[in-house]
Amino acid sequence: MGAAAAQLVLSLHAEGLPPARYAEMRHGILLLSEWVLIPSLLVVLVSGLLAMAAHPPYTRAGWVLVKAATTILVLEGTLVAVQGPAQTAAALAAEIAAGDTSRAGALPRVLRHERGGLAVILFLSVVNIALAVWRPKRLLQRRREATPERQ
Repeated sequence: MGAAAAQLVLSLHAEGLPPARYAEMRHGILLLSEWVLIPSLLVVLVSGLLAMAAHPPYTRAGWVLVKAATTILVLEGTLVAVQGPAQTAAALAAEIAAGDTSRAGALPRVLRHERGGLAVILFLSVVNIALAVWRPKRLLQRRREATPERQ
């Protein structure tokens, strides 16, 4: 979530920079996506699946399955709606910085797609965190309330 937020902030900050600096910023955004965002999502997905395998009650908890599904959506959405546009925007920015402005009109559409993807990813990340933090506590509280007191 931090890498996605940083990528969004950098993308917004890069607007209006001279072409060479803009191309450098877009390259930095691409590196952030490739070296921080994607690997951290893979770690989250793999560790979550391992936690499900190691702790049998997780396989029966509905919130865990929803969390796994949203994590997979975040990963796929990041690859399609964030990583792809970041690569395209970096290539377009490099072309523009080199003096080729023939495809400059495509850049705003690519940026809109990337930022929209980041907004969706951030929303799904918040949902994912909410499931992990609040849902298990609610279930445990319900179980305690349903269990009669031992005397």
